[in-house]
Amino acid sequence: MRKSVVVAVPLVAAFAFTIAQAARKSTHDSLTSAHLPPAAVAALAKIDPEHIRAHVRFLSYDLLEGRGTGQRGGDIAAEYIATQFWMDGLKAAGDNGTFFQKVPMVGVTPAAETTFELAPNKGDALKLKPLEQYVAYDQTEQPANDIDADIVYVGYGIEAPEYQWDDYKGVDVRGKVLLMLVNEPNSKDPNFFKGPALTFYGRWVYKYLEAARKGAIGAILIHKSEMASYPWEVVRNSNSGEKSFLKAEGPQLKAAGWIQLDVAKQLAQKSGMDLDKMMEDAESRNFHPVTLAAKLKAHMVSKVRPFSSNNVVAVLQGSDPKLKDEAVMFTAHYDHLGIRPDMTGDNIYNGARDNATGCGILLELARVFAQSPAKPRRSVLFASVTAEEQGLLGSEYLGEHPPIPAGKISLDLNYDDVPPLGAPEETEVVGSERTTFYPTLEAMAKEFRLAIRPDSHPEAGHYYRSDHFSMARVGVPAFSINEGMKYKGHNTEWGMQQAEEFTNKHYHQPSDEYSPNMDFTGDAAMARFGFALGWTAASQSKLIGWQKGDEFEKARMQSEGGH
Repeated sequence: MRKSVVVAVPLVAAFAFTIAQAARKSTHDSLTSAHLPPAAVAALAKIDPEHIRAHVRFLSYDLLEGRGTGQRGGDIAAEYIATQFWMDGLKAAGDNGTFFQKVPMVGVTPAAETTFELAPNKGDALKLKPLEQYVAYDQTEQPANDIDADIVYVGYGIEAPEYQWDDYKGVDVRGKVLLMLVNEPNSKDPNFFKGPALTFYGRWVYKYLEAARKGAIGAILIHKSEMASYPWEVVRNSNSGEKSFLKAEGPQLKAAGWIQLDVAKQLAQKSGMDLDKMMEDAESRNFHPVTLAAKLKAHMVSKVRPFSSNNVVAVLQGSDPKLKDEAVMFTAHYDHLGIRPDMTGDNIYNGARDNATGCGILLELARVFAQSPAKPRRSVLFASVTAEEQGLLGSEYLGEHPPIPAGKISLDLNYDDVPPLGAPEETEVVGSERTTFYPTLEAMAKEFRLAIRPDSHPEAGHYYRSDHFSMARVGVPAFSINEGMKYKGHNTEWGMQQAEEFTNKHYHQPSDEYSPNMDFTGDAAMARFGFALGWTAASQSKLIGWQKGDEFEKARMQSEGGH
């Protein structure tokens, strides 16, 4: 049973000394703005980097056990965030007058009895070792399933009529296991899969969904670091232990997984094929699915645990009698990867940067918005969501069950993994250019003396990998706010080196921990920038929309027509 939100108060009190010692007088009292009223500027000036530090320190503390979804530590984090909202005086916007929106889920843990073999028609089978050579989950939420099915190579596994691309070519893949590449066809043409920028078609989420829709019983992605934009360790760590799913609706895969590149090469060779040639063939519109001379023979055994996790949702009422029924939203996920019991040494995935930083910013924004004597015209929603690391599940549920109709939410501003590296001279706001709000954002960035940096790694598809995407899918104009690569006192190369080092050594690793040496100047700067954008969006006369022809424009029109 969930404890009352008030139970979390001792947790807050236990760390109150940190906040009290960290608090310092703002040096921005003399700020003025051509775009914001004095009351907003005064509120913005109270954003304190040391408040953000205190939240990050607590949320990434070992006591919270990595904030695993459906785990004790994740529930403590949710209670802490709800208590902060309560202490700020915000109104609860969750279920039944609480701060919590219950998200029904199922946890699936592959059991030791699971076997996973790639069996060629001739020769010995490849008996794969879990985590080392493959990861796979049974999405059907059944305790056991057997698979003995042909493997069909479907290239990138994409059907995209708007790009005249179809990897399936009408081939019946019902009952088959699909082998496919991560990412999408190579292109420099912005009108073809958006050139080097990854679209949703390149994401593993889409590929699994499409495979299930077409009746396949399994889908296996071939991992290649350059294509996935992260090493195998990230795949392994993100797919070890219990994995969470929203309660199943519609067709589901008996095996949704990844295999190492070397395993894929061996499978191709044993099937009389060459993986390099297969990958080359997949770059053509003329590609046709190929049935390999091999089968997947798997015995999928799972521990299935139904449970509920929570999004934490609060609202600040707007000042306009008519527009207060509409809102601007701020989001950040609070979950991380929890504890890995089978791991020796440090096995707590503390998630300091990913995403205690975003939560710290969200909580500081909630505080200064709530304390401002003046309020923007529209209401302001604050949502800290669960299960982002499980595939954006909490925000997906929030998007499908928003506290107010999606057509009345003007904008979602998301924070995810904001590096505490010092004062930024750039901001990355990937996807903002797709909205009608972009000219306002450009003017505000100029006022904040922030250069707008294009996506540093468009091939990684970051727009489709964070919680704002869930809101975009239901039509809400949405993007994340983050720092660029140029920091005061350092050149751009330094910033890029820091980003690369974090990705390679700390991202989704136990070493993503809080350090007293972290500099939260940049996190506070991104909070101030987001505050200004949010206040402005909440005060405009019209709702924000998508640029004409954008892939989310249709969903926006449908949501506005439905409220």
